[in-house]
Amino acid sequence: MKILSIRGAFQATIIFCLCNSSICAQDEKVTVFQNPKFKILLNEKRKINATTTVNDIYKIQIYTGDIETSKKILTDFNRDFLAFDGTIVFYTPTYKVWVGNFKTRIEAERNLMLLIKKHPNAFVIKPNK
Repeated sequence: MKILSIRGAFQATIIFCLCNSSICAQDEKVTVFQNPKFKILLNEKRKINATTTVNDIYKIQIYTGDIETSKKILTDFNRDFLAFDGTIVFYTPTYKVWVGNFKTRIEAERNLMLLIKKHPNAFVIKPNK
């Protein structure tokens, strides 16, 4: 009986070693598949970041008030003026609608003349971030 159990243990060990020799925990090669548009988008973002500094940007504030009116004004603005980016900023206790990213005050003032027809209370600001 002891002989059979030793022989069985030996056979189990051999089978285990043979099966285990083909198992690998990790391959040494890693393949990453990346959409080619990602690299183009990343390069464009780098160009924008290189030309834009946070402290040298002027914006135009077209509204200050409650959130619902701010959303409505921003929606109307985005429909009328596709060339400008707009955002809602919260400064306690009011919401403000800021539009544009202008590098110089002259550029901001020039665009303010276009916007003042529809938004008479608009003015140029230089946000501190």
